Amino acid sequence: MKLCLVRDLSFSYGGGEVLAGLSFEANTGEMLALAGPNGSGKTSLLRVLAGLEEPNTGVVRLFGRDAKNFSARERSRKIAHVSQFVPDDLPFTVSQVVMLGRTPWQNRLGLGNARDAEAARESMRLAHVEHLADRHMRRLSGGERQRVAIARALCQEPELFLLDEPTAALDYGHQMQIMDMLNRLCRERKATVIFASHDVNLAAMYADSLLLMRDGKVVALGAPEEVLTQEKVSMLYNCPMAVDRNPHTGTPRVSPLPIGGLSRAQG
Repeated sequence: MKLCLVRDLSFSYGGGEVLAGLSFEANTGEMLALAGPNGSGKTSLLRVLAGLEEPNTGVVRLFGRDAKNFSARERSRKIAHVSQFVPDDLPFTVSQVVMLGRTPWQNRLGLGNARDAEAARESMRLAHVEHLADRHMRRLSGGERQRVAIARALCQEPELFLLDEPTAALDYGHQMQIMDMLNRLCRERKATVIFASHDVNLAAMYADSLLLMRDGKVVALGAPEEVLTQEKVSMLYNCPMAVDRNPHTGTPRVSPLPIGGLSRAQG
């Protein structure tokens, strides 16, 4: 099922065009990675999909409906958006922030119940922040705050996750834990995950499809082994790149090459 369908999407910000006639699809239960250089439009695309920005032209259909027709409550129940930057001055504890994810499911008085509490505990466990439950957000590292934001998104129990650089502030161990968890959500709960990443190799390891972007346009869309070619990624990042296979996973592996010649290791 086509959970997300985008056609001829254009979006401008600050007088400049950020997304230019962009089209793609994402299926139910799929992990779709957005990759490309800085300024390629990845963050803006996620914000448009989340309903935080209004496109100039084009069509965005989510769950078979025009995205403009969702109420704020409907959108919050179906879609979770995690920004790349999590505020460091929130006057709440970790458990309070995670519980905010239950807001779309609570009554007008905002009263929680046993189901909300269980969802919050499970979300903190999945994001590996349960030991931080009583700690204030001001006392967390950047990576810890990022995992709390992911836990809040999990607590919403959405069908679509929109994640902007979800592993950027994390060490290797937590990167793999978060990506494994997102992969399980797709396989077991049939959630759909669309995430932006500068780590092309990590994206290739987990994503079903890669959308390569440059200047707000689609450069390539398809399975990682189809789109991560030396020619495409060298053009995408405007520097020489080598592409081979990870001997352990079999997935494409991208390595930048020195622009000015031989590396020091080669003399």
